[in-house]
Formats: sequence, structure tokens, C-alpha cells
Amino acid sequence: MSLAHGRHYLAIPGPSVMPDRVLQAMHRPAPNIYYGALADMTDAMIPDLKRVACTDGHVAIYIANGHGVWEASAANVLSPGDRMLALCTGRFGFGWAETAGRMGVEVERLDFGLQAPVDPARVEERLRNDPGHGIKVITMVQVDTATSVKSDVAAVRAAIDAAGHPALLMVDCIACLAVDEMRMDDWGADVVITASQKGLMTPPGLGFVFFNARAKARRAEVETVSMYWDWVPRSEPEMFYQYFNGTAPTHHLYGLREALSMLHEEGMENVWARHATLARTVWAAVEAWSQDGPLAFNIADPALRSHAVTTLHIGKEHGPRLRQWLTDEAGVTLGIGLGMETVEKRDSDGYFRIAHMGHVNAHMVLGVLGTIEAGMAALGIPHGKGALEAAAAVCART
Repeated sequence: MSLAHGRHYLAIPGPSVMPDRVLQAMHRPAPNIYYGALADMTDAMIPDLKRVACTDGHVAIYIANGHGVWEASAANVLSPGDRMLALCTGRFGFGWAETAGRMGVEVERLDFGLQAPVDPARVEERLRNDPGHGIKVITMVQVDTATSVKSDVAAVRAAIDAAGHPALLMVDCIACLAVDEMRMDDWGADVVITASQKGLMTPPGLGFVFFNARAKARRAEVETVSMYWDWVPRSEPEMFYQYFNGTAPTHHLYGLREALSMLHEEGMENVWARHATLARTVWAAVEAWSQDGPLAFNIADPALRSHAVTTLHIGKEHGPRLRQWLTDEAGVTLGIGLGMETVEKRDSDGYFRIAHMGHVNAHMVLGVLGTIEAGMAALGIPHGKGALEAAAAVCART
């Protein structure tokens, strides 16, 4: 007998759980795509979207996933032969670098490994060794979804300024916008990218590029940008279709409108605080389990962990069995180990990830923790006691 019957729960770091309000908003006939209510709704949604990133700048919306906005952002500020410095933590910094490289950009990578954030001191040192300011753009990932490490955007901006370097700072917030605190303007990011399927609680398919006046000025220097990726008409449309370079993603827009309403009804400060508390709830359980057994955090220092996802190592003899048991017997899917392969250690199967992003609350997180403990007990995986009590105590202190 399986206990998995009922609504399946995806505890993976995107697509995140979609609220009923979002699903219901999307459940309607196709609208007029030329003018009228849909166009008015989209115009009114732009300020609410920018409020999530804490910016007074501009935003372009793409029918694309996160990989799409990697390319869209690079296409507007870089030409073939330009130089880019990619600050790579975990897996996804390398992905953005590869995308730019395939576009003819000369990419230099600073690798910070799988268990550490970007080191601002190394960034400053590298930029001081670029006296001719040949580096045009610096990219970083605020939260690497594979490793769950969180880097300090404001500290990286301070390092760039200390070096007196004019390069643009571009930040991938795909994993963490509307989850971990992000203050684009205050922290000095010139470009921020994200996608719809994580903190924005909307199905995959929309990508967003926020950019400020410095990035806009850089766009004017780029000789050729394809019609599809060009952010100018998308951010300053004269007609509705220019938002999307064609047919609008109608039902995604309805869902996004409802998701933004939910975020702002709660308030961004409260959204960030809720995610911080739920992350600590997960961490309290893991700390207890790790006292006796193989389970361990990938990121040891809580200050360096994301509030969106927690990456854990349990050993490749246990990881696949535990994930499969949870899916088959409890109706819960955990995130797989991703990008944790190294020359010395080929062990992605020994990892799993617990997402706590978007439309999540205490009973959802406590439920996932309870099923993980049940799975370890059923499979005879050693683990410390008192995890669920410790997790509940974190919720009780809010």
C-alpha cells in the first residue's frame, strides 16, 4: 500500500507550488490580444513587477525561461569580442558564462567552488588588474540553485567601486527573487534577471530583465541586437504587442497578475521574513538529523545559505533510495542533486534539495520534514532524533 494518493507535493526548487488563486486566474477563455483589458492589465502590472526587485528602473518581459534571459541580458549589453568576467559559484554561473561565450563574448571565469559564495576581495583584486577597463560586464548569481549558496550582491558592488571599475554588475536572481531579500537599486545592481516559476509562483515560461540607466546607456553602444532579444521596445512599447515582440503570453500574464497581487498584499518585507523563518525551520530539522548519521549541509554557515532552497548530502547509497521512497510512498518529490560532480568526487546522486520557496507555509514545510523522517526510518538510514520538535519550535517562535 502507498500513502502517495492525494495531491502530489513538489518540494523542488522550481517550478514551485502554484497557488490556487494563480491557477484560477488562468482558467479563462483567451482574451483580445490587440487592445482592451489585457493591455490595460499589463501596463498596470509593470510597476508592481518592479516593486518586487526594488527598482525604479526598467523591465523587459520575455516568453522564455531562465536560460532565455541569460541570453537576452547579454545580447543587450555585449557585442562579440567584448570581455565579461563571470563570478561562478556552483553550477549556474557557469551556465550564464557559457551562454555569453556562445554569442562570441570573451568570457573569463572566477570559480568559487561548490561550497562558498563569491569572494568580494578576489573580485576587487582582479579588477585592479584590469587598468584599461577592458571588462565590460561582471555577472554573478545571487543564489545558486544547485548548491544553495547565497552571495552578497552589495559587497560585490562595493568591491567593484573600490577598484574604480566601470563594468556593469549583472545579477541572476532566478532562484531567489521574491524569496531572499533583493534591493536592486540600493545594492547597485545594473541588471537583474529572473523567471516566473520560483518566487513569482507562476508556471514556467516568462523571463524578466530589470535594468537601470547605466545598462540602458550601454545598450545604445551595442551595434546589433536581434529583434527578439532587444529590450528597448519591450521596456518602452508604443503598442501592446511590442511588450512581447508578438503574441502575448496571455494566460501567464493572468497568473502573474494574481501572483504579484498576493506578494504585495503580504508585503515584500513579510515575504522575505516568512521565507527566512521557513528556511530556519528546515535547518533546525537537518541539524538534529545530522547529529547521528550521514546527512550534512552542503553550506555549513547558515549566513551563506539561501532562504529558497537547502542542498544536503546524504551519500549516493542513500540519496536515490530516499528520493524514490518519498515519491512512491509519500507523494513528495525532492530536488535531485545537480551540478555536484567534480573530478575528485562524482557524487550528485548523494545529494538532494529541499525547496522552501514561493507559495509555502508552515504545514507544507513541516509536512515535507515529516515525510523525510519517515523515509529515513523506513529505509534504515541513521539519523539523529528530535528533528520535528526542533522544526516546530522554530515555527512556534514566530
